[in-house]
Amino acid sequence: MNILIVRLSAIGDIVMASGLPGIIKKSHPDSHISWLCQPECADLLRDHQSVDEVIIWPRKEWQQLWREKKYLNLARTIRQFRNQLRSKNFDLALDLQGLLKSGYLVWLSGAKKRIGLGSSEGSQALVHKVIPRDKGDTTLIGSEYRYIGSQLGFDYQSFEMHLGISDQSASSAASILKNLAIEKKYFVICPFTTRPQKHWFDEYWRQTAIQLKAQFGLPLILLGGPGDIESAAALCKGTEIINLAGNTSLQEAAAVIGRSNGLIGVDTGLTHMGHAMKVPSLALFGSTCPYLKTGLPSSKVIYLDLDCAPCRRNPTCGGRFDCLREITPEMVIGEFSKLRAAI
Repeated sequence: MNILIVRLSAIGDIVMASGLPGIIKKSHPDSHISWLCQPECADLLRDHQSVDEVIIWPRKEWQQLWREKKYLNLARTIRQFRNQLRSKNFDLALDLQGLLKSGYLVWLSGAKKRIGLGSSEGSQALVHKVIPRDKGDTTLIGSEYRYIGSQLGFDYQSFEMHLGISDQSASSAASILKNLAIEKKYFVICPFTTRPQKHWFDEYWRQTAIQLKAQFGLPLILLGGPGDIESAAALCKGTEIINLAGNTSLQEAAAVIGRSNGLIGVDTGLTHMGHAMKVPSLALFGSTCPYLKTGLPSSKVIYLDLDCAPCRRNPTCGGRFDCLREITPEMVIGEFSKLRAAI
């Protein structure tokens, strides 16, 4: 069976969906699984143990041709991509994103059976069947991917997130740590994501760093992407936090997390990686709450469930972000200490 998974982005969503190929393989060991994604997410999937092929959607190329009004070239490029997809003879295509762009790519694949997850924006017309996104145990991490697996007859109870890390990336991460004179024990923090209302506060992070150092005596590494470099420099100024924002690939970041003795982060892909790598991980949620349970004794979510939360992209607090302000460094240290003690 040839199966296409379409989840184009974002990093956190791909991390949470990463358990689906494994349960497909468990039910259909001889299946060939291809995953279609955007270039910036491909690093997470190239060495996934249950993904046989990663297909890159050349989104920027298509957008550039559209902006330049090179419509014939765009049509030719889309046709070539369609032919590439259809040459795979997919029996099943899964649109895990449920948007028009992902639904279009699933339709373009020509798969014999096309299933959408919570399809919207008209993408439901491009698939044969839509499976709801809000069913099953919605408090559990990756719930929608577990649910679609159950509805398609896969062994969803064995769902387990997985990040592929090549030997080269693992070695590179080890070299980064060695150059920092960190070879064994350390903690990781992941303070940044795409929206400010999901961020904890710099002064809280600094207080937490001081308390972690006093209690455990371990170095503290900050991880983030290229877009976080300026904010990370500001947060780390005058502290002992080791700033690696923008200095690791996704696989190297995953390897650094996997070697760590614990992680604290906000609702960002790097935090979700902590759960996938099964290190003690504490997630701080406020304006968003993608899950409350990780299914792991070593991981926990702090979410205060205020009347205004989760507000997602529409804060009503005038920028106070009470949902995160009321999560204090003392609360975080206490919960993190409990996680560490439970190992």
